[in-house]
Amino acid sequence: MPFEEKKKHIDVNEDVLVSVIMPVHNSSKFVAEAVNSVLSQVYHNWELIIVDDASTDNTAAIIEELAAKDHRIKCLKLSANQGPGYCRNKATNIAQGAYIAFLDSDDLWAPEKLKVQLEFMLKNACAVSFTSYLHIDENGNPLNKRVIAMPVLSFKKQRSNNYIGNLTGMYHAATLGKIASPEIPKRQDWALWLEAIKRSKKPAKGIVQDLAFYRIRKDSVSANKVRLLKHNYNFYKKHLGYSIPVSIYFMSCFLWEYFFIRPKFIETLN
Repeated sequence: MPFEEKKKHIDVNEDVLVSVIMPVHNSSKFVAEAVNSVLSQVYHNWELIIVDDASTDNTAAIIEELAAKDHRIKCLKLSANQGPGYCRNKATNIAQGAYIAFLDSDDLWAPEKLKVQLEFMLKNACAVSFTSYLHIDENGNPLNKRVIAMPVLSFKKQRSNNYIGNLTGMYHAATLGKIASPEIPKRQDWALWLEAIKRSKKPAKGIVQDLAFYRIRKDSVSANKVRLLKHNYNFYKKHLGYSIPVSIYFMSCFLWEYFFIRPKFIETLN
């Protein structure tokens, strides 16, 4: 697994609190590993807010056991399933950190993720950042695929395609304010990062270093690109409020980016 290697001790000024948002639903197979990747951070001043979206398996028991061992982990349990966007907003509302980051319950972070990202944001005076990441399969094995962070990501570029992996993004809530995910069925993360860049009034900045691991699951909606076309169109039409002709235009821009530009930032590893 990605986190079995011995970690180096890194001295760091830990006066900045980072809130980590994690929605969970029936994730008993993966959630402990995801939480442990946060516990393994060499940067220690964080709070992990987990919102259990009415899981019907033993997910709640797993996260309650983990929370009992570390006061930095906070758990909320919903009585009815509301979806990941609602859960992220619920956690964001109670977050106390100057910075907010996201990690889904089946994904993982490298141990130095928070430290490297915080230092980068402070050094470059940026309010929105993201990193490169690697793909793994359901069992945590590498899939030899790397998604490379674009060094500079403008609002216009992000509007044409979602270039920020949600598990890698971080924004400075102390200056931008807390950003809610919109109430749309899919692509909430795209909308959130577009809003973050808009509020910052300058481009987001990417860290080329691989600092996260995105798990590809067979039952994942995001794995079906054809079904996502409808959600992408609705992102322009319903979320951004564009007219039908304008939405169609931006969908053509999206497809151009997806097929001809995005591949330049995807690397197949040997």
